[in-house]
Amino acid sequence: MSIQIKTRQMVVMMLSFIIYHLSVSPARAQKFVGGDISMLPKYEEAGVVYKDKDGHTVNDVISFFKSEGMNAMRVRLFVDPTKDSDKAVCQDLAYVKQLGKRIKDAGLQLMLDFHYSDTWADPSKQWTPDAWKNLSDAELYEQVYSYTRDCLQQMVDAGATPDMIQTGNEISYGMLWGTEAAVGNNNTNRCFTNSSSANWTRFYNLLRQATKACREVCPSAKIILHSERTAAPGVLLDFFDRMQSNAIDYDIIGLSYYPEHHKTLGVLESTLSSVEQKQYGKDIMIVETGYSYAWSIGGEYDYTKTYPFTEEGQRRFTADLVTLLNKHDSVKGLFWWWPEDNGNKNVTAGWWNAALYNHNTGAPYAAFYELKNFLPEGSGIGGIATSRQTDDCWYDVTGRRLKKKPATKGVFVRDGRKIMVR
Repeated sequence: MSIQIKTRQMVVMMLSFIIYHLSVSPARAQKFVGGDISMLPKYEEAGVVYKDKDGHTVNDVISFFKSEGMNAMRVRLFVDPTKDSDKAVCQDLAYVKQLGKRIKDAGLQLMLDFHYSDTWADPSKQWTPDAWKNLSDAELYEQVYSYTRDCLQQMVDAGATPDMIQTGNEISYGMLWGTEAAVGNNNTNRCFTNSSSANWTRFYNLLRQATKACREVCPSAKIILHSERTAAPGVLLDFFDRMQSNAIDYDIIGLSYYPEHHKTLGVLESTLSSVEQKQYGKDIMIVETGYSYAWSIGGEYDYTKTYPFTEEGQRRFTADLVTLLNKHDSVKGLFWWWPEDNGNKNVTAGWWNAALYNHNTGAPYAAFYELKNFLPEGSGIGGIATSRQTDDCWYDVTGRRLKKKPATKGVFVRDGRKIMVR
């Protein structure tokens, strides 16, 4: 075979490879950075003033987030939050539809976080909604399906179609255990490493029903399974090994990382490497993180010798976290939890000490401006179609925005189209 023919074949193969990767769905090809802004409407209703770093009042907070480099937001959803007196537990479907539409209208991606509870769901409590408490397991499976399907359809109809969906919040030990009054601290319906298979089988069935609804209503959305066992890699890997061996359908491994609960960045680095070595074939996202600017958030680990509880300490932590995550190609998302908390105790019972806003001035802390460095230069190919109608910038085939028209030959992207530069 001649050298000329071999060269032609190599070019064809290379172009096929490039075209394949350009056709990858936006949620997989792009990286996402933002925050869980579930309380933003309540702050706005209370008249809280948001400002930029120069002290100018920000009238459209979500558009401001976008202008500062963020491209996705997360919102939680409770079944019936009126059952909880916590002011921060207020996100029913009507609330979430309105906030979700604002996020989508601003050109950002939306992550919807199903709690499948009337209150906070986390590894220590996954309480079944009061309205579902008398259902048998079989009836509960059907309820999860119908509830998830109905919520998603209403989101779609409202113009708030989720791009990413968490089927449960911090579900390392299962979900929908029963009501707090009925279960207490008993192990009924909890899942544990090396436990009997009964609880796990029940959990798998719940996840399958949730996933079924997601795939039917939002087929383009990416499904996230969320664990907070970041500092316990044995438990974390056991969880995702079980998901793999039982053919649970999902797209993204979601992790929580708060240093006061999950220890050093070195621990996070080791855990990310362990997950990558497993080759689950899934992207990874840090769907919750936060670090204090002044006071402890109540965790067990003291990281203040490295990152003091100051604005600068919070900034350096955020910068180092971003640097670490950018070393891992599998990590596609970074979301700060409750960044919009802004110093009004009429909205909640107290302050979230790891917010990104100064409670006194209403301006963002320095850490706010570090988050956008998680993204490559620009928001990538995936953001072209959703963020704007036209895009005159040039991008390479990895989605990295270029400073000017490429001077070298090759395939590039401009205005959402592949262009061969000769």
